[in-house]
Amino acid sequence: MHISYPKMPSEMHRTQRGTPYFTEPGVMIIAATVTNLDNMDVFLKDFDEKLGFSQYLKDPVSLDSGTTVVKVAGQMCYHSFGKRRRPNSQANEYIHNILESGHGSVLEHASVTFSFYGISRATTHELVRHRHFSYSQTSQRYVGPDSVRYVERRTFQMDNELHRQFETAIDQNVQKYRKWVDLLYAKQTSGMPSLQGDKRTEMRIRVQQDARDVLINAVEAPIVVSGNVRSWRHFLDMRASKEADTPIRLLAMKVYRCLDKLYPGLFWDYRVVSLQDGTEALQTAFRNV
Repeated sequence: MHISYPKMPSEMHRTQRGTPYFTEPGVMIIAATVTNLDNMDVFLKDFDEKLGFSQYLKDPVSLDSGTTVVKVAGQMCYHSFGKRRRPNSQANEYIHNILESGHGSVLEHASVTFSFYGISRATTHELVRHRHFSYSQTSQRYVGPDSVRYVERRTFQMDNELHRQFETAIDQNVQKYRKWVDLLYAKQTSGMPSLQGDKRTEMRIRVQQDARDVLINAVEAPIVVSGNVRSWRHFLDMRASKEADTPIRLLAMKVYRCLDKLYPGLFWDYRVVSLQDGTEALQTAFRNV
């Protein structure tokens, strides 16, 4: 079964010398919770018929998968499956009550996996501080010079001199990195002990793990990140705020727009605000649920 998820891609640029770089993050959802409540019938049908639990699965209004699993998890806490339950048509009010009461644990049942590119090593250093996420990041030990790319900060993009200096800096950096790789391979061939290994892959890693020390923080660091909705909301609260560093805020705003398309019932409370520097931030009355 093919499922189409929201994405916000980023265009790659090149300097005159051919060094590739990005000016904004690329954000793609690659996996998400898919909910099917059919099996709940086994649980609901055994209750006394007068409770009306058997009608729960016959709600005519469909919700997105994330809102569906969050709602059923919350209603499980109180056996709110009967005639007095909030139907799917009132899902927004139900989620509002969850957010207002701080009952955020039910948000943990819906999860989303993103693939990020066009973000720098500096940005991922901030990103991985969110410890409730799971990460798989490009390894500079295994990835060599041919796939090194860079990320330009927005400040540099807005000034011609800074932009020229940035392009010069990444041209020089990739050249320095290649020189270090070549020099280390020469040292390895000459028998330098710390660069030796039993296998070809191990030999390559010994070189690249030393050569990466000359790479700058602006080098691109693609990463796959998985987390539940509660964790993603915390990420938005922290990183889409006006106080956040601009690169990770730009990432967070794209994350928000993808999440809002995927699970509109779980992110409706956020409001986009414009900042003086031309960027955006998020506001909500329900921070850190």
